[in-house]
Amino acid sequence: MPSTLVLTREYSPHRIVSWQDAVTDLFAGRCEVVESYDTDLRSTSLVIKCPAVVRLLDAIPGGKRAVKFSRINILTRDKFMCLYCGRGPLAARDLTYDHVLPRCQGGRTEWTNIVSACRPCNGRKEGRTPAQAGMSLRRAPVRPAWLPITMLRLDAVGRVPKEWQAYWTVALEQG
Repeated sequence: MPSTLVLTREYSPHRIVSWQDAVTDLFAGRCEVVESYDTDLRSTSLVIKCPAVVRLLDAIPGGKRAVKFSRINILTRDKFMCLYCGRGPLAARDLTYDHVLPRCQGGRTEWTNIVSACRPCNGRKEGRTPAQAGMSLRRAPVRPAWLPITMLRLDAVGRVPKEWQAYWTVALEQG
């Protein structure tokens, strides 16, 4: 059975859940169905269409959560491109993450000091700052407010259900 895309109450993609979790949330009054698959779900007393996209009725608890710092989220923020030479988008295996101010010079591993870099640029820069290596950044690293990480990964392999397309495209354009 297919998965279900969960939208915030503002219609922004939030997460992907199993159809069973979506049905549970639907009957608990936590969401409403926005799009359905053609597949029927049957019980002894009820038949409903399998939810493809649901929208949460309440705000997400705790407000917006900070985006987790991770290698894949760095690559997503930087659009899978090398921020030194501009090559990309590249496969994740062809990118590294680089400390703008190297750790050997006191740089920290945090959003504002890490960028994605292709292997040749990372090797050229070595343990130097971009200025010391005669290189420049295409844009400064920032802490993102949100990232469409799951969407980018699924879209890259072409497995986005047609029922999600309208919500997916908006999220990718915003990212």
